[in-house]
Amino acid sequence: MPRALWLLIIGMVVNVTGSSFLWPLNAIYIDEHLGKSLTTAGFVLMLNSAASVAGNLVGGTLFDKLGGYKSILLGIGIALLALLGLTFWNDFTPYVVFLTIAGFGAGIIFPAMYAMSGAVWKEGGRKAFNAIYVAQNLGVAVGAALGGIVAAFSFQLIFVANLFMYIVFMAIAIFGYKNITDRKGAQTSILQENPSAGMNKKLKALLILCIGYLLCWVGYVQWQTTIASYTQEINITLTQYSLLWSVNGALIVLGQPVLNGFLKRFGRSIKTQMVLGMLIFIVAFIVAANSGSFSGFMAGMVILTAGEMLIWPAVPTIASELAPRGREGFYQGIVNSTATGGRMVGPLLGGILVDLYGMSTLFIILIGLFIVSIGTTVVYDRGIKEGKHSVSA
Repeated sequence: MPRALWLLIIGMVVNVTGSSFLWPLNAIYIDEHLGKSLTTAGFVLMLNSAASVAGNLVGGTLFDKLGGYKSILLGIGIALLALLGLTFWNDFTPYVVFLTIAGFGAGIIFPAMYAMSGAVWKEGGRKAFNAIYVAQNLGVAVGAALGGIVAAFSFQLIFVANLFMYIVFMAIAIFGYKNITDRKGAQTSILQENPSAGMNKKLKALLILCIGYLLCWVGYVQWQTTIASYTQEINITLTQYSLLWSVNGALIVLGQPVLNGFLKRFGRSIKTQMVLGMLIFIVAFIVAANSGSFSGFMAGMVILTAGEMLIWPAVPTIASELAPRGREGFYQGIVNSTATGGRMVGPLLGGILVDLYGMSTLFIILIGLFIVSIGTTVVYDRGIKEGKHSVSA
């Protein structure tokens, strides 16, 4: 991998580690420390996610106009000011305001990081985005684990730790990203005789793909919300539930050699890779729907993790291949905002379905959503004359 990509990977780990000090504990802080209801906490987190969606779209556009270096610094600067505010003023009203601003700033960063990763290692294909995906998950695992330890001493230290990690991230960006050269090759227009029509076809293809991506996230996030509550109802302890996510993170980081070997041998195209991942998602939810014990949910989580390892890095890879030159950031912004939108809509939709119809109906509907996702993945590139996205070895 190029040195520039390693710098982006390190920055992503530090960035996500910092944010992961806080996000798993947001609801607990709002409920227990600020004395607000869980409904209020859910609304605050929805505002944070909505601001992240807006930040994703703005960040992608800024990457195309200003480049990755300036875009990332702007996002870090906005998030840093918000976190500084949170550190000193964290009563309810300032908490909501600063958390929303922090979501917007963080949202700007991600599409720029993904677009830069694809640009600096174009020949790496899926590997560049997979490396950033693994870095994100490593940051989540480290940040969430350290956050629990820090919060045990003082919740106030969570804000200080988050702020400190963003300061480190800014230093990495200032001194490490300024001289990164985006090694973009010449644009390969799908319709050479009509580039604008080709661009429209590419954008349409990405939007169709992102419909399925959104639905996958709506289903996936249930493991953090409705399924999490369901495990408590069937007497699975919080410690056991936390272990599910520890296994998830460990498999993502440690399972990369196995995944790469599998894809090199059997993964003929990214489309095939995604469809396989969605079929694995269906199996995971069938296992969970029929489980009444911790071992059953652990099996479901292992299967789910295999599916996400195939799907999540594939979508930004396809977006990078579809993006015309000068639109890489915008396309990555669409991908990141789609994922954030799924995380925002999923808990609300899942909660309504469980309240009205129960968990069994939720599982059936989610499996239906995955089937729709398979359909959109199969057809997304039919309007493109030259559109076979091969997995890079």
